[in-house]
Amino acid sequence: MAKTFLDENFLLNSETAIQLYHGTAKEMPIIDYHCHLSPQEIFENKTFKNITEAWLYGDHYKWRVMRANGIEERYITGEAEDYDKFLAWARTVPQLIGNPLYHWTHLELQRFFGVYELLNEHSAPAIWEKVNKQLQGPGFGARDLITKSKVTVVCTTDDPVDSLEYHAQIREISGFETAVLPSFRPDKALEVNRATFKPWLEKLSVVHGSDIRSYDEFLAALEKRVRFFHEAGGRVSDHAIDKVMYADTTKEEASEIFTRLLEQGQVSPEEEAKHKSYTLVFLSSLYAELGWAMQLHIHALRNNNSVAFAKLGPDTGYDSINDGVIAQPLVSLLDAMENAGGLPKTILYSLNPNDYHVLASAAGSFQGGGIPGKIQFGTSWWYNDHRDGIREQMRILGNLGVLSRFVGMLTDSRSFLSYTRHEYFRRLLCDLLGSWVESGEAPNDPQLLSSLVEGICYNNAEQYFNFPAVVSSRS
Repeated sequence: MAKTFLDENFLLNSETAIQLYHGTAKEMPIIDYHCHLSPQEIFENKTFKNITEAWLYGDHYKWRVMRANGIEERYITGEAEDYDKFLAWARTVPQLIGNPLYHWTHLELQRFFGVYELLNEHSAPAIWEKVNKQLQGPGFGARDLITKSKVTVVCTTDDPVDSLEYHAQIREISGFETAVLPSFRPDKALEVNRATFKPWLEKLSVVHGSDIRSYDEFLAALEKRVRFFHEAGGRVSDHAIDKVMYADTTKEEASEIFTRLLEQGQVSPEEEAKHKSYTLVFLSSLYAELGWAMQLHIHALRNNNSVAFAKLGPDTGYDSINDGVIAQPLVSLLDAMENAGGLPKTILYSLNPNDYHVLASAAGSFQGGGIPGKIQFGTSWWYNDHRDGIREQMRILGNLGVLSRFVGMLTDSRSFLSYTRHEYFRRLLCDLLGSWVESGEAPNDPQLLSSLVEGICYNNAEQYFNFPAVVSSRS
């Protein structure tokens, strides 16, 4: 007999899984330690004029599948009216069975708006009216949605030159108990051969308070910004490592390369690798000193369509999975960090699932310091954030590492409605554990299993990141 779509036991295929989810995972709060939410919108408690603004503005996941469904660009990123864009999305959703967007879309409609109808071209007008009426009423601003989702910590993604003014203002909001903390994302400091480097360096000079004319001044400015982020509550850095590289170099050579960069505006690929390597190792020592966690997001191939990039810019749905050799350069980079000042807590993600065993085994080579799960094989990311990818990441971590110390899920999203992804993850976690119990591969020990689920859903992240002003899961 067929199950009801998206019922209370969605994705839960055993009695053990059902008990674990409803008895433990369901009510756990959330630590969203990596996302792309706007701190300004959180401070302003941004409201949304309609579901299109809340759902489709800036969501390149949806944009990609709309294009693949034959929707014209004017209904995606173009000048069409919001209602017509919503109808275009409604026409696309029925075609997405097999894609996690089909599940996420209906989970968000159910959890936030009490809409249990399937979204399609026929149901769209009524859903548009029902959802918009709620969005335009009280309780649906950005902060309200965070609070409804029981999120205790949000880590935004912030450039080193950001003022963090909205983070400071959020801390002063009475009654809003979620800690909104910055994450240090210095990609522009490393990508020296891109056109963005020179104008970004000028901004860094401004916030540093003096012109940056040498590599020593460059490193001093980065250190000053790291410590500024720390004072603002930051405990996490994040790096896009689209191509993993490591080149051994000295401080003197790195300084000479930086001087040539300022004079010529560009350096050779070999020199770029040395700049990145020395700068990353320098930053990692700071992170280790301050007790931060460093995130490395590996193997994205970005802005593939040059015509679309020229029209729409980055983060518009034209990225894909990269490949290439990572084992040797990644281990060399981590080893250099360990030798320089001690490797910080580190989370390794890859967009390419072929890298999963490499990351999980490399993580095991650098554990230590009495820190549970110090080096994490990070959760399934982006194109792997689906039923099969989530299960595979946890299965490999269980085979090669310590699954019970996993810090769990994040949203990696620009949408305030994306917190249902944690529910999706938690259901799959409980189903995986339940399948092991049912097959006799794990003991049917409710206390042991509940403790494991609580850890992966929330407690491990709370302990691992040691954020300031975190609302305890026990309060």
